[in-house]
Amino acid sequence: MPRPPEEIWKPIATEQLKARGVTGGTGFGRSEGLRIENKIYAMLVNDELVVKLPKARVDELVGAGVGRRFEPGTGRVMKEWLSVPSSASRRWKALVRDAKAFVGPD
Repeated sequence: MPRPPEEIWKPIATEQLKARGVTGGTGFGRSEGLRIENKIYAMLVNDELVVKLPKARVDELVGAGVGRRFEPGTGRVMKEWLSVPSSASRRWKALVRDAKAFVGPD
């Protein structure tokens, strides 16, 4: 039986929260998210990991079938946000790390 998305997310978030400058809280709306310097970089939305990555990387991952562009429910597709289902959870940890590096300080 597959693990619930929250069980996959929790250890990733716990590890990230140990890093300097990372805080938890909400992402967009009420979704549980991670921030660095008050910028959201990863969140769990509707049982999927949503991460902020460069548009070219999102395009690449969408093309490879890893995930889809995130739509926050407003009918607007967000070009730098990727939504990844739990069926691809083996990629979640690396994607969160990449998102933090993209959003984080130089």
